[in-house]
This record gives sequence, C-alpha cells and structure tokens, in this order.
Amino acid sequence: MPVEPYDEEGDPEPGTHPMQYRHALTGGEGCIAQARHHATDFLTRLLDDHGLDVSPRAMDVTQLVVSELVTNALKYAPGPVLMELRHSGTTVVVVVWDSEPTVPAARAPDPDRIGQHGLEIVKAVTQDLDIQRQTVGKRITARITLTDTHDTRITTRP
Repeated sequence: MPVEPYDEEGDPEPGTHPMQYRHALTGGEGCIAQARHHATDFLTRLLDDHGLDVSPRAMDVTQLVVSELVTNALKYAPGPVLMELRHSGTTVVVVVWDSEPTVPAARAPDPDRIGQHGLEIVKAVTQDLDIQRQTVGKRITARITLTDTHDTRITTRP
C-alpha cells in the first residue's frame, strides 16, 4: 500500500511532495465559476503532469463539490473563503474554510423544499465528508475517489 502524502490531520507526511493548490476567494462576480475552473485545472495537472488516472466522474464530482461548498461558504459566511485542493493517494481532497462557526447540517428530506440540498448532495457523492469547527470559523473537507470502477478512466487528454 502506498504511503499517503497527508496524515489524519491533513499535514504532509515527512519525505513526500504532495501536489496541492490553495486559493482565497473574495466572493466577487464569477468567483464560483473560478473555483470550479481551478478544480478542473488541478485534476488536469494530476492527469497530464503526474500521469494519474482521473475518471470522468471524479472530474464532474469535484466540480460539483467545489461549487456547492464554495456557494454555501459565500452565502452564509462573512469574510473570505479559502479553498484547498490536494492529491492524497487515490483521492482528491477538497477543503473549504470560512469564518462562520456554525456547522451546517443536512435537512430532513422534503419533496416540496426548493433549494438547500447542497450538503445532502455533497454527502451522497463523496467518499468522506468531515466538518470541523476551528478557532475561527469552520473547515469542511470532502474526499473524492479519483477512479471509479463504473467509469472509463481518462488516460490521455483529447
């Protein structure tokens, strides 16, 4: 089993050189689209520069998760939002930090409710979702499997 580049607290393991990307989001026009674009670029670099298998599902799910988490952070938290993407073994890790300490909770199913399904969606499509209150704000960490046995893997860029 390969050594994971991050330990359980999300810190780099000694002697590893994990690939990661960090960006502060201001909430301006196009911010959410920009976050999705950064996620796509990150996964494309894993594929092209590092030769890792990345499934079409991983591409789509990562963009969806980034969009949902960043949208919620910008909607409910005052101040900046920080997004981090990193490669960890067979997963891509999406971390979104915001200044609002309230931990979100998935709501009970309601077929008449319009909207507010983001956390339910993220929980359904990720391998793992962790929400931690921080000294200031909160950190939401989602792990998405890079490959999927149901998808054809992308091995070269078109």
